[in-house]
Parts: sequence; C-alpha cells; structure tokens
Amino acid sequence: MQPTAVLISGPQIAAYGFPGGHPFGPDRHDAFLRELERSECWPRLERHAPRPATREELEAFHTPTYIERVMAASRTGQGFLDAGDTPAFPGVYEAAANVVGGTLEALARIVAGPLRRAFIPIAGLHHAGRDHAAGFCVFNDCGVAIEVARRRYGLKRVAYVDIDAHHGDGVFYGFEDDPDVADADVHEDGHTLYPGTGDRSETGRGRAVGTKLNLPMPAGAGDAQFRSAFAQVESYLDAQRPELILLQCGADSLAGDPITHLQYTEAAHAHAAQRLRALADKHSRGRLLAMGGGGYNRRNLARAWTRVVEALS
Repeated sequence: MQPTAVLISGPQIAAYGFPGGHPFGPDRHDAFLRELERSECWPRLERHAPRPATREELEAFHTPTYIERVMAASRTGQGFLDAGDTPAFPGVYEAAANVVGGTLEALARIVAGPLRRAFIPIAGLHHAGRDHAAGFCVFNDCGVAIEVARRRYGLKRVAYVDIDAHHGDGVFYGFEDDPDVADADVHEDGHTLYPGTGDRSETGRGRAVGTKLNLPMPAGAGDAQFRSAFAQVESYLDAQRPELILLQCGADSLAGDPITHLQYTEAAHAHAAQRLRALADKHSRGRLLAMGGGGYNRRNLARAWTRVVEALS
C-alpha cells in the first residue's frame, strides 16, 4: 500500500513532558500512538523519527540569550522556565530541540514531496515567545517552522491555523507585524482562559493589519459553533492564498478536558483537517503540516489527533 501522509513520532519527542503529575506529562505521545495504530490509516503512513534542531535553526525564531538560558536550566533540571507553568527538568533542552527538529523534518518532507501532508503529535508549542517560555512551551516549533519555510525553502506566504482551546499567543505576537504570515486562531475566549489574549479586535499591527483573524469562542461552545467559526477561517484563508498551511490542532478544546471549557467532539478536528486539506490542494500544492498541540484528557487527544491523521491520509 502506497503511503499518503508522513507521521513523525518516537521516544525523542515523547520525552517532552513534565514530571510530577503535570498536565503535560510524557505519556501523551504513547496514548495517541496506541489509538492511531488501531486506525485503518496506519498502513498508509510513512513513519519517520524526529531529529534535534540545530542551534542555528532555533535562532530562526528564538533569541540566543533565551536558548542559552534553556541550556543552563537543562543541565541543572531546577526551577521554572517561566512564572510557574513550565518547569525545567534534566534534558529539557534536548527534548524541546527534538520537538522543533521533528516539526522541521516533517516540513522538509512535505516540501520535497512526493507526500504533501504530515502530522507530529508532540509539537505545536504555540505559547513560547521569541525570548521566553510560557504555558508548557519551551521552544516554539510553529514559529521556527514559519521562519525556516521562508528562509530555507523560499515560501513567501505561510498560513498558521490554531484550534487549540488556548490562544496561540507566541505565534500571534511573534508575527503580529508580519503581513506575509496569515494567522487564524479559534480559541476559548481569553476572558475565561489563559493566556487572556486573542480578542477579535486583534487583527495585526502596522503593515499586517487585516492579516490576522482571532475568533474567541464562549465557554461551552460545541461542534456547531466551531463549524460556523471555521467557515470564516476558510473564507479568510482562501483570500490569503498561502503557499503552506500549518495546523495546530490542540485537543484541549474537546469536552472533558480538565483545564478548559469548550465542548467539541473529535468531529471538529476531523472537519478542520478535511477543510484545510482542500484549501492546501487549491493554494499550497497540497502542503499541510499538522501539529498536536495541547490536550490533557488522554482519551480525547488520542481520538482527536487520530481523526486528523485519518483526514490527512
């Protein structure tokens, strides 16, 4: 059977998880993989291991001073990398670098072809800023991928779509004034959920005004409301005509997540992936890279991400 999509997985990214009962624990990768292996799409996946990102690749988005701080914390394994959500642990630099490298490996493969769609589960670390960690995110693989897509592969117009319950503030503010990065983010209203950003009025800054779309959802919103919001995302992306689409498909927007309040089912994630696949075929030569993102109910993330991979494959 000919493969139809790329899957990046392995212990290198499974190691990106925090100890001591932290919501983002190291068991998330294998919880997803057990579900995916039961899917009919499993034989159609071309599977590859991640690799560590180089220092130069990390510096495409992050400041040298911040990278050095993570390296130092990785050696000691002590303290927090932010105000209290993202603890250091021994080897955190290596684990985070493998997440970024895994995302870049997926990007390289869909740019080179012949496969044009890829998924990486432990990725989509969308809160990390250029000079800081935040919200369980050490390095922002989404931001690095956007920069590398443009610098290394010459793609001028990149779209980033985020359906995680939390606003992807690290990506949004990292490219807020960049008119060539189209950012569409459907998230729980920031008035009720971390990080408290992503108001509908935030549409970009300077030359980039109008190139960003924030769609905050009320707590309790379900699949019907998501589909209505996503129709706006589709119209927006169709007008932007991106050469590459990135999807951060955090599963913490599903009903039953322990730290959020949206009520989607995994059908919402399948719908988003299917619609973005069609847009990628229309504008981006099929290039669509999906990253797992958040999700702290293991059953939810396993099902939602498997539905995404089925849509891609």
